[in-house]
Amino acid sequence: MSRMIAADLVDLDLSADTREAAARSLAERMVARGRVTDLDGFLADVAAREAQMPTGLDGGIGIPHCRSAHVTEPTLAFGRSAAGVDFGAPDGPADLIFLIAAPAGADDAHLTILSSLARHLMDEEFTRALRAATSPAEAAALIAGEEPEPEPEPAGEPQPQPESESRSAGEPSASASVSGRGPEADAPFRIVAVTSCPTGIAHTYMAAESLEKAGRTAGVELVVETQGSAGFTRLDPAVVAAADGVIFAHDVPVREKERFAGKPTVDVGVKAGINRPAELIAEVREKAARGEVSAPATAATPVDRAGEPGEGYGTRLRKWLMSGVSYMVPFVAAGGLLIALGFALGGWDIDKAPSVTEHFAWGQVDSWAALMFQIGGLAFSFLVPVLAGYISYGMADRPGLVPGFVGGAIALTVNAGFLGGLVAGLLAGGTVLAIQRVRIPPVLRGIMPVVVIPLVSSIVVGFLMFLVVGKPIASLQKALTDWLSGLSGANAVILGVLLGLMMCFDLGGPVNKVAYAFAVGGLANPNEGSLKVMAAVMAAGMVPPLAMALATAVRGRLFTRTERENGKAAWVLGASFISEGAIPFAAADPLRVIPATMAGGAVTGALSMAFECTLRAPHGGLFVLPLTGNPLLYLLAIVAGTVVSAGLVILLKGARRTAPAVEPDGESAQAGTGVTVAA
Repeated sequence: MSRMIAADLVDLDLSADTREAAARSLAERMVARGRVTDLDGFLADVAAREAQMPTGLDGGIGIPHCRSAHVTEPTLAFGRSAAGVDFGAPDGPADLIFLIAAPAGADDAHLTILSSLARHLMDEEFTRALRAATSPAEAAALIAGEEPEPEPEPAGEPQPQPESESRSAGEPSASASVSGRGPEADAPFRIVAVTSCPTGIAHTYMAAESLEKAGRTAGVELVVETQGSAGFTRLDPAVVAAADGVIFAHDVPVREKERFAGKPTVDVGVKAGINRPAELIAEVREKAARGEVSAPATAATPVDRAGEPGEGYGTRLRKWLMSGVSYMVPFVAAGGLLIALGFALGGWDIDKAPSVTEHFAWGQVDSWAALMFQIGGLAFSFLVPVLAGYISYGMADRPGLVPGFVGGAIALTVNAGFLGGLVAGLLAGGTVLAIQRVRIPPVLRGIMPVVVIPLVSSIVVGFLMFLVVGKPIASLQKALTDWLSGLSGANAVILGVLLGLMMCFDLGGPVNKVAYAFAVGGLANPNEGSLKVMAAVMAAGMVPPLAMALATAVRGRLFTRTERENGKAAWVLGASFISEGAIPFAAADPLRVIPATMAGGAVTGALSMAFECTLRAPHGGLFVLPLTGNPLLYLLAIVAGTVVSAGLVILLKGARRTAPAVEPDGESAQAGTGVTVAA
């Protein structure tokens, strides 16, 4: 630890009044020591971690931390604030602030030391000593575990070593039972717990320490498996089997969660494990007393593995739908591009060409065009079944695939289209989940996944799609198709504005994906209106990175050196329809960058619809320009939106002066986190 903290990395009079300013002040000390190579890039990574979950803890502690490619070696900076800084803790501002920096590929030994610090933070004597420290050297020594002048020990009174320090922080706690409980005593209540957080550096081990202390106080045996950055050591299966209850305190999916199934379980976020461990222990004991256990041992569904604890139904519904869309997109991309190439090579009547199995001339372009068109058409025919199948898969894992695909195929049969696929997938997943909740004799469990669930769920979904919901959805799909076909004038422009705003709002996030899914859904039944929608969406998605590239080229002094370098790459990313190329700029200065890019996206979407541009390919970028209708006007729409966005970014950044930050090349640049000082 002494390598990670030194007196010059300690500020006992931290004057910052915001979390961003506090992180910047401590990070500047890391830069001065050569531990951080790019101040603004590192702070952007800290801000991104902070956006996942506030890092304030009860007791006046703030632990901003991240892994970053801009960190040369694991480093810790400490600041003590008299006024306190708000890091989002329930009990108010933090006066003890630890900035933890780990390299993107930090080794296990360093991460274990950092996790040891996280455990110390749960020790009131440790934090009390830090608040009383009178010099940076004294504080650094306390944090490193090297007290400068230890008090002499009274004779004959050996000091017990704290359990949390007697083992590696990356290992499970072998025993957290009350001292003095011998083998002859009644068997205590046994709990196994798992803790984890997004970076696996701090909260993971603090939650473990907090739970262990609460376990000792409550008189239970509590063993913790910390799933941190240094990996994790699986609890002994015998320990898990003997446990009377389970506590999950996590903000990332628990690995191999099925090991703990069939026991009373409390599932909460990692901060709950830190702040209210006694309540969690009491809750799991109450569940055990009621005989309440978790579901039978099944692996987590794909969406569960990607989810966050405590999510509401709306969030899970969005993830289920996005699961289907994500698996559908490759079929759309391959099929759509092949169909578009077929039209480009063979003309608009290529759809009337005979099957290539009956006629194919190796030397004729038309034959190759027909081949591409027919392969693309077959790929497109999988679109709705794949959508439905993988929505169901996201809900119920592999058992949901069969009824999902069957429901999607029926949606095509009854002309329910894209909307029918959405409904079929949800029905299939819900049906499978309902079947899995039915208690069945153990002798039948072996045939459930391969016979009973596929058979029963397919019958139920087929009945519902053919006889109950299929025709109403088909009517709704037809109405949507007719509406798109009739789009013109002001209605088309308004839709273009809306889609452009959505594409540029979160740069590849959920709102962006909804706009893209809407456009792709129209390609399931292509017509003039749906092709206009696809063009508008693809054009707007190119604007954010292109605008940031243009802005950095025109007014580079408004941007940091890192942002100027990112701007060069953004030209290529924007031209390739990779909206995420603007994310570094938006993360550093969201209040100016995001509104500006949304304005440009709205302009591009509106102009594309007004110019009646069309696109058959489900992708953007300059390489699909030959497949667009009205290509020159399409380019003009993109250029107009790019100029508007770049101009607004320059205007907004220039209208407010920022605190100068001296970079390694000596230039004064804007603070990368968007922290500003009024002129």
